[in-house]
Amino acid sequence: MAGDSNLPSRNISSALDRGALERVLARAAELQAGTGEPEEALTEDQILELGKEVGLSSEHLGQALAEERTRVALPPDEGGLSAKLLGGARVGASRSVPGRPGDVLEAIDLWMQRQECLQVKRKFPDRVVWEARRDLVGTIRRAFNVGGRGYALSRAHEVAATAVAVDANRTLVRIDADLAPFRSSLARQSAGVSVLGVAAGGALVALNFAIGVAVAPAVLVGAGAFYLARGINGRTATAAQLALEQLLDGLERGEVTKAQPSILSVLAAAASSLPRKY
Repeated sequence: MAGDSNLPSRNISSALDRGALERVLARAAELQAGTGEPEEALTEDQILELGKEVGLSSEHLGQALAEERTRVALPPDEGGLSAKLLGGARVGASRSVPGRPGDVLEAIDLWMQRQECLQVKRKFPDRVVWEARRDLVGTIRRAFNVGGRGYALSRAHEVAATAVAVDANRTLVRIDADLAPFRSSLARQSAGVSVLGVAAGGALVALNFAIGVAVAPAVLVGAGAFYLARGINGRTATAAQLALEQLLDGLERGEVTKAQPSILSVLAAAASSLPRKY
């Protein structure tokens, strides 16, 4: 038809930019989900092959896969009343560091036990979970702040590290600390102080004070208690976050390794280096 020559031609093989590709894939997944068809799981090799076909490097794909495997979903209580009143109770940090997953986890384990006064709670091939030491030695180290570190992670209910290989030479590490029980104890203490304020207000009412004067202690004491608790929780979470970041800094620079020498090994090496007298 003659009129067809005036229509814009469509090149079905024209290239798509990255944004268009993401929109097409997202829309296709949405359409398939609407049909009720089961989703097909892809292996890592298939994902790498698909990525190469759309122009993604294997390095970036490996990093993305490692991040997905170490991704942590926040539990429901992070949106609850305690979180709104006192702030967050979970901190985490993630970074790509040199080394193999097993060696990196072993180095982190040594660090947690020696520098943060923790002990292993559970151990898996790619994940280790620690908790605070409850024995006499651990209690003394924290009480006297031996080493001057502050042991910021010892208030956590548990600390967990996951290590996944990005490639042959690098590992993605994610470390998370759960401070929710510590925050809950602060909330209970604040609530207890608030109850005392209410009781004081009730006593003032019984003594025929004005309602405004009687209510003031309950409001001021309760608000002050939760304000102080929020500050304590915030400082604790900040200190824990800093401890995780400092650990990752050491791993990234190669200062934290699985071969960290103990005091005895250092003394033994020094003694063996001394010249012998015959």
